[in-house]
Amino acid sequence: MKIVDIRATTVAVPLEAPLRHSNGAHWGRFVRTIVEVEADNGLVGLGEMGGGGESAESAFRALKPYLKDHDPFQLEALRFKIANPTASLYNNRTQLLAAIEFACLDLIGRHLGVPVCDLLGGRLRDAVPFASYLFYRYAADGHDEIRTPGQLVEHTAKLKREHGFTVHKLKGGVFPPDYELECYRALADAFPGDRLRYDPNAVLSVAEGLRFGRAIEHLNNDYLEDPVWGLEGLRAVREQVKVPLATNTVVVNFEQLASNVLRRAADVVLLDTTFWGGIRPCVKAAGVCETFQLGVAVHSSGELGVQLATMLHLGAVLPNLTYAADAHYHQLRDDVIEGGKLAYSEGAIAVPEGPGLGVRLDPDRVARYAEFYRETGGYPYDRDPGRPGWYATVPNERFADPDMSVEIRP
Repeated sequence: MKIVDIRATTVAVPLEAPLRHSNGAHWGRFVRTIVEVEADNGLVGLGEMGGGGESAESAFRALKPYLKDHDPFQLEALRFKIANPTASLYNNRTQLLAAIEFACLDLIGRHLGVPVCDLLGGRLRDAVPFASYLFYRYAADGHDEIRTPGQLVEHTAKLKREHGFTVHKLKGGVFPPDYELECYRALADAFPGDRLRYDPNAVLSVAEGLRFGRAIEHLNNDYLEDPVWGLEGLRAVREQVKVPLATNTVVVNFEQLASNVLRRAADVVLLDTTFWGGIRPCVKAAGVCETFQLGVAVHSSGELGVQLATMLHLGAVLPNLTYAADAHYHQLRDDVIEGGKLAYSEGAIAVPEGPGLGVRLDPDRVARYAEFYRETGGYPYDRDPGRPGWYATVPNERFADPDMSVEIRP
């Protein structure tokens, strides 16, 4: 089996409403690039990467000379062809590699007639549990804003009824820490049997991180995720707070993982199949974490169904996956795969049973959302449409006004 073609299509899929985060916002849609790797036997493997547009599509087209006639089974050679560690200092191809690796694993699985999780050691679970992913949101197109503790609790209760979540993650760093502490406590009071996690995307100062961490020590926490920036900042908080710390920002490669093992700053490493350069590096990293008794969880970077499938196959094979995975997925209105969005059941999503990744593209949906991307374009992740001229600093001091209600219109 040899690679004969690589195709990339950027799509924009609508969200229920714009999602606010500490560094800006998702402006009412996720922009993703869908990758198709075709082999000489007629099979097509699927990959996905965040962001997109002409630059992403051109980047994948530029890989054709590297990968024409490459055997998809040769995954280690693929890694060095695309992301040689020295050359990558100049070309930053890790996320491109991830999308191609997804597609090659999909090709291998389809060729052999087995799901990707069987290529990774075999499934230990048939479904992967997920946390609700709670954002402060602007009102938009039939969906109310989420800004106050009451609105947040009401929204969480709705998600719990619909999807069965028993773990709730609040994306913070938008409003002043004391206000978000009030919101977090409201969740704890409203769902006393459920577990909680808080993620302000590293914009708190060490002093604020310590103050927030100490204030939630008595609650039913999974962990406090990236309260501050950097391994040294996390280490300073971890030494003084009785809540496990997690990161997805500063342990995203093996050198950083080694540093965290030698001088522990985070207790839980959130593995992202894109950030780490593929599913296989995440499996390897999870093995290191198992050896050194670090917790692991599966990170969400705004996925559609193709990358979600990679997260499910990863989650299926990890013996030390003791935390619910993250997913923005329930915030989406639709997907680009056949049948539309994968369904939650009792807070979990079933690992696809079919060969390869187990999902296929819906051509009509791909065409529709590719056209939607051409109409709407991209958006700046690090800007907020409701706060013109604002940008975040780290640590941040200019938080949004919790008393201000804003509706974003398309």
